[in-house]
Amino acid sequence: MPLEGVILDVDGTLVLSNDAHAQAWVEAFADYGYEINFEEVRPLIGMGGDQLIPKLVSELDSEEGVGKQISDRRKELIINKFSSELVATDGSRELVQKMKDDGLHLIIASSATSQEMDILLKIARVEDLIPEHTTSNDAENSKPAPDIVEVALQKADLEPDKAVMLADTPYDIESAGKAGVGVIAFRTGGFSDEELSGAIAIYNDPADLLQQYDRSPLAKQS
Repeated sequence: MPLEGVILDVDGTLVLSNDAHAQAWVEAFADYGYEINFEEVRPLIGMGGDQLIPKLVSELDSEEGVGKQISDRRKELIINKFSSELVATDGSRELVQKMKDDGLHLIIASSATSQEMDILLKIARVEDLIPEHTTSNDAENSKPAPDIVEVALQKADLEPDKAVMLADTPYDIESAGKAGVGVIAFRTGGFSDEELSGAIAIYNDPADLLQQYDRSPLAKQS
């Protein structure tokens, strides 16, 4: 089946931000009296806050009370403290430009907020190349639920078997898989090949995929 579109994750995929997100969670929890270690949070990065918060503190809910305050604080830390330290993954803009030139329909599937998304796309230097995206407002449940990927497919008018997703965590792979979409994974998220084993292909980073583009699942199929 010819490939028509590519769904892109941003955090960890186009921007090296997973460690920053983990540290922001540690600090946000600490601000409200919860001692959570970086090592506890880091393996959960890639999940949305609605999934992550109750995994770390079972009585908290990201939608109300202290859980929501912690979630809001994490967002504030990412925007005001950590964003200035973030950099794009190697080859992110060049790969996106290549896919666009190849006629593929591109859309972002992320549960980041709109404000975070604007910052991240500028860091990745792709804000002019990918006008379509989802945000946390578009889905009831975040990754690893399939909602975000399903919304992206709907917005882009893509069938699951005519799309692939570029991502970096096992939660992306699970989310996309539930929506019927295969994932090309990058090691930039800090997960092992074993943890990414559900992907249809694994590359070091966007530059590595770009170098092997013609032999990759992105190459036009007749």
